[in-house]
Amino acid sequence: MSRTFTRRDVLKATAALAAAPAFPALSASGDYDVAIVGAGAAGIAAGRRIAQTGKSYVILEAGARAGGRIASTTLASGAVYDRGANRFSAPARNPLVAIARAERLKFYEPSPGRRLYVGAREARDGEYDDFTASLRRANRTIAAVAELGRDIAAARALPELGDWRGTVAFVLGPLTAGKDLEEVSTVDLSRAEDRPDDVMLTDGTDALLAAATKPLAIELNTAVQRVDMGGRGRVELGTSRGTLTARTVIVTASTNVLASDRLRFSPSLPAQVVAALGRLSLGTYERAIFELPGNPFRFGANERIIFKTDNAKAIMLHTRVGGSDLVYADLAGRFGRELANAGGAAVAGFIEDEFSERFGGGTRQALGKIELTRWSKEPWVQGGFSAAAPGAALSRRALMEPINDRVFLAGEAAHETLWGTVAGAGLSGERAANAALRYLGPAPQEPPPPKPGKRS
Repeated sequence: MSRTFTRRDVLKATAALAAAPAFPALSASGDYDVAIVGAGAAGIAAGRRIAQTGKSYVILEAGARAGGRIASTTLASGAVYDRGANRFSAPARNPLVAIARAERLKFYEPSPGRRLYVGAREARDGEYDDFTASLRRANRTIAAVAELGRDIAAARALPELGDWRGTVAFVLGPLTAGKDLEEVSTVDLSRAEDRPDDVMLTDGTDALLAAATKPLAIELNTAVQRVDMGGRGRVELGTSRGTLTARTVIVTASTNVLASDRLRFSPSLPAQVVAALGRLSLGTYERAIFELPGNPFRFGANERIIFKTDNAKAIMLHTRVGGSDLVYADLAGRFGRELANAGGAAVAGFIEDEFSERFGGGTRQALGKIELTRWSKEPWVQGGFSAAAPGAALSRRALMEPINDRVFLAGEAAHETLWGTVAGAGLSGERAANAALRYLGPAPQEPPPPKPGKRS
């Protein structure tokens, strides 16, 4: 029976995950039908699908928490903010949204559009019309080039956009793909589904993770370092806390992690998979978080604000997130990477200068302390989300093929139209789980009990 999750439920579930049992508490034999590497959206979706069948499984998570790039943290003031995903695309198909609805968590629909500023003022109606027309023209041209089979850098496909080129390039490149358009495939970008129906959770992503992970067998602080596919009938996984075996394995690590030496495969991954990982590297998508008590700039709740720009030095603001005092500044693409790498002081200085220029004096005192995410520096993530390089759009399909018949890759990079989203990761996890179940085949049926013999 479904019920509403309270904050007490969330705190208890979080505490339970933090106090995960030691490795020997897995199973007496250390042998499973399915081992799942990673407890992000793909791993959670895969685990829930496997658990429905009664097959033995375990989810092995390198970090101290489940959720992957869905993560919340608390500011000194007590305000809870989302470090990663907080808008959920394709809600009718998104496995995690289905979980939240089953638990009666509350959603709301934020505005699908963005407010546009030109200098220190909001754009006029005619400017909004010009920008929207330019964005549509760019999308149509990129799609037309892709349909002709020309998988080139999206920047080369842009039509003449006049003084809107920089703003359009920021929206289609860093904000959509985490990379500048010079690094993004026309075909990959044109295949990305529109996301007009995004939803957000009233109680934040902590409540979703509590609901999604509560029934799952997750081992935290268990980094998988080696996947040995050479055994007969079994795959051996060497972890930071010991060794186990499984009949099938689902690996949900990011493309950057898989391309690094943190997770080694024996025998080596197929050449086409290795090539695909390099061509689907993660872009940069970081977030700076701060509070504006009293809403001094009269921002609307859950609005996204972009600024007309003629260069790559651009950010997007999320204002009064969930109706709170929280404001997010999203930093993406090459400039976002350079700015984040320059450190928190440089990020704070840039945001303060932007606010001072756009919204008037006195903003440096109003912004207060600014927190900064560093997904690119987290060893088991190493970036934002995948985007195909020019000429590499078909690489995603290579990640959907089984490896040695019994190892399956999953994650947002393994979805051709919802890459970069929680929905894509979750659907990919379910696909990999179904493939693993097909490999395992139906469970052997118990023989019927012998019929009682006739009495003599």
